[in-house]
Amino acid sequence: MAGQRAPALLRAISMKILFVHQNFPGQWIHLARHYKQEGHEVVAIRDAANERQDFLPTAAYTFTLPKMPSPHPVPFAAHFEERVARAEAVGVAGLELKKRGFEPDLIAGHGGWGETLVLREVWPKARQILYAEFCYRTSGADTDFDPEFGRPSMRAHFNTAAKNAVMFTALAYADRGLAPTFWQRDGFPAHMRDHIEVIHDGIDTDLVRPAPDSHVTLNDGAVVLKPGDEVITFVSRNLEPYRGYHIFMRALPKILAERPKARVIIVGGDGVSYGRAAPEGQSWKDIFLNEVKDRLDLSRVHFVGRIPYSTYLNVLHVSAVHVYLTYPFVLSWSMLESMAAGCIVVGSRTPPVQEVIEHGRNGLLVDFFDPDGLANMVTSVLKRPAKYRHLRHAARETAVKRYDLKTVCLPQLCQFFEKTAAGG
Repeated sequence: MAGQRAPALLRAISMKILFVHQNFPGQWIHLARHYKQEGHEVVAIRDAANERQDFLPTAAYTFTLPKMPSPHPVPFAAHFEERVARAEAVGVAGLELKKRGFEPDLIAGHGGWGETLVLREVWPKARQILYAEFCYRTSGADTDFDPEFGRPSMRAHFNTAAKNAVMFTALAYADRGLAPTFWQRDGFPAHMRDHIEVIHDGIDTDLVRPAPDSHVTLNDGAVVLKPGDEVITFVSRNLEPYRGYHIFMRALPKILAERPKARVIIVGGDGVSYGRAAPEGQSWKDIFLNEVKDRLDLSRVHFVGRIPYSTYLNVLHVSAVHVYLTYPFVLSWSMLESMAAGCIVVGSRTPPVQEVIEHGRNGLLVDFFDPDGLANMVTSVLKRPAKYRHLRHAARETAVKRYDLKTVCLPQLCQFFEKTAAGG
């Protein structure tokens, strides 16, 4: 498929496609835009609370949960209740679309939210693709990975196992599943894996690429950073343990002590995307900053929060070394984008990262739980940038050859969609 801009399969056939995602477009952004541009009839169903600007005709749904006693009489059911409530609301939105004459050939939804559970009843003939992003597991993934936050009890294991009820049911109703990485696909039970295709969402490597003339301005213009400066970058939607923020912060005192000219740019919010919330009234960001701040020159540590995408790309452009740590969990787009931007990535030796990065070839790997090892690796790159320069080229080459949106992922995704719609 390399080198193709669009798949040839079934392009002459006009399709009607329904995308379903509470936070639309979510993972469907590239496919939805492509099929709209190709002239297909494309509609989306989203949560009414989603305020992102629509580029498609959409149907919004609202849902409410009945008030339950506290504590919940059946705690394991709480996760399922919310998803089933969403499913009902999406079903009602679907019926309204049906009344207006919309009959999709293909429905694409995200399995984690339960939104597609009843759509087979609304449109029995429509084919369904389910985004099978993650299967909850009690071992070998996120829930038992980090002992710092306690080992899960057996009741916690029960709760984790029960969360899969939504995904498994939705996957049973779907014609095919779709996962972005092999590690995420292989987390599902063995008998389900053949039902799930592995194709990444895709990285626009024409947009995300090295830019030697970029710069980043901080402190109201007092600090200007450019490629070649000693800039350590760390990016996460929210600064939290799942993405190794606590390990990164513990490595910083040693890094900054050994590299007096280095500066750190930390991108991410104060909330929680994954895992447990911080203790009452606190944020993980502040908890782990407070742990080490007495040993840091805070004038060289820049927390920039959540920033516009163009600014985020500039941060990657000026990075001398980019740190990406993660539990065994879903792989972030940001890691692949940092590789596409030609960053030297120091990543955690965890399965999602190891699927992409080979130590010493296209990046560097360290033990997730070793702040000293992380510090040593980062300072080694800063001391001898020429020694590691080849990693920049290899990282981008990996991103282009395996994850490029236009020449690799989008053609594969379109072929998969169109073959599924045709009954393949």
